[in-house]
Amino acid sequence: MGHIELKPNEGANKKRKRVGRGTGNGTGKTCGKGHKGQKARAGGGVPLYFEGGQMPLYRRAPKRGFKNIFKVYNNIVNLESLNAFPDGSEVTVDLLCQAGLVKDNGNPVKILSKGFSEEAFTAKNLKIHAHKISEQAKVVLEKSGSSFVLLA
Repeated sequence: MGHIELKPNEGANKKRKRVGRGTGNGTGKTCGKGHKGQKARAGGGVPLYFEGGQMPLYRRAPKRGFKNIFKVYNNIVNLESLNAFPDGSEVTVDLLCQAGLVKDNGNPVKILSKGFSEEAFTAKNLKIHAHKISEQAKVVLEKSGSSFVLLA
C-alpha cells in the first residue's frame, strides 16, 4: 500500500471550544455566557417559537376543523388482490398482514370490490375472515363459490 493522500476539506474539522478553563483564554469563569439570566443557566434559553412574550403565531392564528377521535379507519383489501392466495385457502387477517396487503395496526379489515368486473376475481373456494365486507364484494364472493366469515 502506498501513501494515503485522503484528508478532510479545509475547515471541515474544527477544534471544539474548551470553556471554563481559567481566565487566560477568554472563555473562563462564565464560559462566554455573561452574568446570570435565563440564557446563562443550564438548559436555559427560549424555544424557537417564543416571540418575546408577544402572543405567538400558533396561538393567534385561527383554528379550523374538527378531529373526530372516535373515527374508525378500516384496512381496505380489494377482492382483486385476494387472487394471490391459492384456491381453497383460508385467508385470515394474519395472513393478509404477512402478504403485505394490510398493516398490522389493529384497525378492522374491510373487503371491497373496487367496482371491477366479476371476471377480475378468479380465486375459488376461499374462506375469507374479515371484520366488514361491502355488498358488492359479498355478491362477487358468493358467485365465485368463496365464503366469508365475519369477525367480531
